[in-house]
Amino acid sequence: MPTRKYHFLSSYFKTTNKDDVSFFISDMWKPFVDIGYTFFKKSSKIIDKYHYVRQVIWALEYVRKQEQQKFSKQYRIYFKRSKSLLNKKGKYLTEEQKIQVNNMLNISYALYEAYHLKEYFFEIFEQEPPEDMIKLFKEWIHYASSCSIPKFNECAKTFSNWYNEIINSFYFNYTNGFTECCNNKIKVLKRNAYGYRNFNRFRNRILHMFN
Repeated sequence: MPTRKYHFLSSYFKTTNKDDVSFFISDMWKPFVDIGYTFFKKSSKIIDKYHYVRQVIWALEYVRKQEQQKFSKQYRIYFKRSKSLLNKKGKYLTEEQKIQVNNMLNISYALYEAYHLKEYFFEIFEQEPPEDMIKLFKEWIHYASSCSIPKFNECAKTFSNWYNEIINSFYFNYTNGFTECCNNKIKVLKRNAYGYRNFNRFRNRILHMFN
């Protein structure tokens, strides 16, 4: 489709068979979710796991960049490969990597707080059954909303706004992984062609690529 604006999507989905749809999975872009509630009323609305998990990763990354800029060259040595190390789950770090992460966390309390919020968040997905995940998710929202880091306050607010749709992802193991893969292939096609001026030609090229 040439656009993802709500009025265009509405006219498109009016013609589809909506009663057979059991699950509606999307990111946290409001027009998409509104389409789900308007036209797919019988379906369970699910926010794709990748899209809400990356909110936490982005918050941590923002803190890392802010804190790293404050330090002199003497301390920046501890931040070599800091992005990959801080994003990695703590239980998968080697002993050497744990030392490097601890050096970074000891320098900055803000980074320490952000890192442990990230680790706490990933503990949610280690829980079973879904009711235990929900309990920990509620606790995480409470801690993130009351912490001293504005980016995590925003993250907690976002999760509160999309609470029911995120909770549904705990019960149903469906994601948009395949669709995201297709989107990436389309972006590569568009980049290699330096863009397309004619949408119909662009669409035909996409269909040919996926045939």
